[in-house]
Amino acid sequence: TVIELDRDLAAELRKHPQLDVIESDVLKVDFRALADRLAGLDASRAAGESGRGKLRVVGNLPYNISTPILFHLLDVADVVEDQHFMLQKEVIDRMVASPSTGDYSRLSVMLQWRYAMENVLFVPPQSFDPPPRVDSAIVRMVPHAAPEVLDARLLSEMVRVAFSQRRKLLRHSLGTWLEQRQFSGEFNLQRRAEEVPVAEYLALAKVA
Repeated sequence: TVIELDRDLAAELRKHPQLDVIESDVLKVDFRALADRLAGLDASRAAGESGRGKLRVVGNLPYNISTPILFHLLDVADVVEDQHFMLQKEVIDRMVASPSTGDYSRLSVMLQWRYAMENVLFVPPQSFDPPPRVDSAIVRMVPHAAPEVLDARLLSEMVRVAFSQRRKLLRHSLGTWLEQRQFSGEFNLQRRAEEVPVAEYLALAKVA
């Protein structure tokens, strides 16, 4: 199955009978329904039911909308076996970044919650014609078998607030957010957002 927005390219792809071409904006594709269809299941079956097929997603993502695509797929990670994407290298650097580094960000936390990720191949500009002005790379993403169960929207909001003032201590951003939620637990706010490991953000999201 191939997803292609460009009408002319989609027409060319349809010349190959072995391909099932979905002519659509990838952000509008229902990957959960696609997984059901490819597995020969009715799309109304509940997620996680035995027999559900899983997707292997491969793509050279448009660099200008790569992050929205990654978040779109995040919502259906439970029906994905693995993902391999070519992306701008600086995006992959942020995806796989460790705490206390300049690349560690909201993207790092959200994706590392659901995936084990690896930068598997550097792709220099001269690999393309014409060569772009940026470096590229290929990332491998494998969904965790048993991710932390939590409210994804709350985690996303919490991490967005935390990184909104990444150069300041968390008491100036996340501290206010926690006060508004009447959080009475313990969490060290005398740190910057980039210093907090993913596991601590996940634990906080479960009790905030």
